[in-house]
Amino acid sequence: MHFLFIIITAFASFFSPTSSLKPAEFIVAAPSEKLEWLTLEQALVKSKTKPKKILVDVYTDWCGWCKKMDKQVYQNPEVVKKLNQDYYVVKLNAEQRQAITLQGRTYKYLEKYRAHELALSLLQGQMSYPSTVFLNEKQQVMERVPGFIPAKDFLRALAYLSEK
Repeated sequence: MHFLFIIITAFASFFSPTSSLKPAEFIVAAPSEKLEWLTLEQALVKSKTKPKKILVDVYTDWCGWCKKMDKQVYQNPEVVKKLNQDYYVVKLNAEQRQAITLQGRTYKYLEKYRAHELALSLLQGQMSYPSTVFLNEKQQVMERVPGFIPAKDFLRALAYLSEK
């Protein structure tokens, strides 16, 4: 009986309004900022007047890890703040059918590869989703990072690449 009392007391104190512990699902951080997702064309135009690095999130509509990255990383307030400060952010659907023209070259969807030519180029044919491509201020590829990256690790990478 004594054991049951301890469990009930612990449970009640955990959920009490004065408790400093809250269940994870009740902790909601409202981001004060949001990311302004751009097309690569828009990011390149903005970069001419205000040079910044460019982050390209290469994704597909069917990719579960891409959706997880959107929710857990790209909505993390610290990540959002760092990206807004140091980067232009671009979403590129690797399977989009629309042609993209950059600096006089037109990139198209290639049926043979079931992928967009621009995504193939940025990822050097290593099609893994999500993939994050970091471009420097001269639009040269600095890093290609395949797969889901937890927010904590993503912040470390952003800080490191911001100074490169």
